[in-house]
Amino acid sequence: MIPTTRHRPPLPPLRTRVRDRSPGLGAGFLSGAVAAGLGLGSFAVLVVALWISSPYPDSGPGGALNVATALWLLAHGVELVRPHTLTGAPTPVGVVPLLLPALPALLVHRAARDTTDGGDGGPLLLPRTAWTGVVLGYLAVGAGAVAYAADGALRPSWAWTAVRAPLLVAVAAGTGVWAAYGCPRAPLDRALRLLPGGVRRLLLGPGPRARLGAATRAAGAGAVVFVGGGALVLGVSLVWHGETAQGAFLALTEGWSGRFAVLLLCLALLPNAVLWAVAYCLGPGFLLGSGHLVGPLSSSPHPLLPPFPLLAAVPEAGPGTPLHWASAAVPVTAGLTMGWFVAGAAVRESGDARGGTVRVRAWSWRRTVAGAGLACLVCAAVLGAFAALAGGPLGGAALARFGPVGWQVGGAALLWTATAAVPTAAVLRAWRCRGARTPAREGAGTGGAG
Repeated sequence: MIPTTRHRPPLPPLRTRVRDRSPGLGAGFLSGAVAAGLGLGSFAVLVVALWISSPYPDSGPGGALNVATALWLLAHGVELVRPHTLTGAPTPVGVVPLLLPALPALLVHRAARDTTDGGDGGPLLLPRTAWTGVVLGYLAVGAGAVAYAADGALRPSWAWTAVRAPLLVAVAAGTGVWAAYGCPRAPLDRALRLLPGGVRRLLLGPGPRARLGAATRAAGAGAVVFVGGGALVLGVSLVWHGETAQGAFLALTEGWSGRFAVLLLCLALLPNAVLWAVAYCLGPGFLLGSGHLVGPLSSSPHPLLPPFPLLAAVPEAGPGTPLHWASAAVPVTAGLTMGWFVAGAAVRESGDARGGTVRVRAWSWRRTVAGAGLACLVCAAVLGAFAALAGGPLGGAALARFGPVGWQVGGAALLWTATAAVPTAAVLRAWRCRGARTPAREGAGTGGAG
């Protein structure tokens, strides 16, 4: 009898064993904490560098680090409060420079994506596990930052800290996990099923993906036109008031470090100024203090505004002129662009023109009108949401309201774009179908796919 030995299977690599044992929650927690530390460190390096180069620093390094932490929290949408004022009453600082949230959102997105997909060819982590780990790790560092800044010159508001910061982190981590899985359509389809049947049929009809995709692309094109038009109006106004803007820039500070800080603040507030210009073009305008509305029909800015370069673009007090009314060309152009995009998706040609087999697959006019309306609704909702984020309080009493009102901007955007986009899409659809040899209504026999 020949003795035999029982061979054990080879042990898997250490990395694979660790990955199999750990559900990924610890890795996600560490990635989220590192992302928060990188963002907080970036703000700290910038503020400390400006503090060191300042000829007359007002506080020590502890004060500079407190300011850096407060700015990092402000980048998450957290409203800050100044407890020490001349009146003795605490004053809020709620205008968030919209360029600041880009850094924490990008860091959280990358952390969630890299945690879900380790890059070693192994299986992807479960979405819920990766998302939970990253969010918990990031918020753990954020909680420490809130506790550190609670005694500084700029203190975070607890109510806004508990709402806006977790919301930003949760959304950014969700997009990172979604990107790691290849941006699947299943979550969107599940969200569409939550709509009532009548609303779903009215907005989406047959082939919901086709219409939703076309409406989203049209809404994106309209938003690009709005942003470009707002930037053009802002730039023209700044050039027109160039001397005032230059004087405000030079009057704020004398040292090069202070002027560099003002320049950085202007760049961070540039998206806010563009959205204020969009609100101006739409008609509702924006507020520069309680009861002081600036719009194309009339302008009444606050008489005690501080000197700031971007505020130099505000029109002078008084009734509007035809030059101010010309800003209405921006929403009209956006509506025409959206109608053109919807019409391009509604009518498509297929076949061989030389063989006489050209077929034009066209949506019905009801579906075309509904697609244009959906695009206007999406664009208006996005503009209204960002307009609401572009403003906020800068103090109490007369300085309690600064910026556009979100629901007014969204309603005006819906009215302007629907007035231009819906008839444009219907007319272009009819014109493109006019010379069709073999027209076919899309959705008959094909389920509306495409």
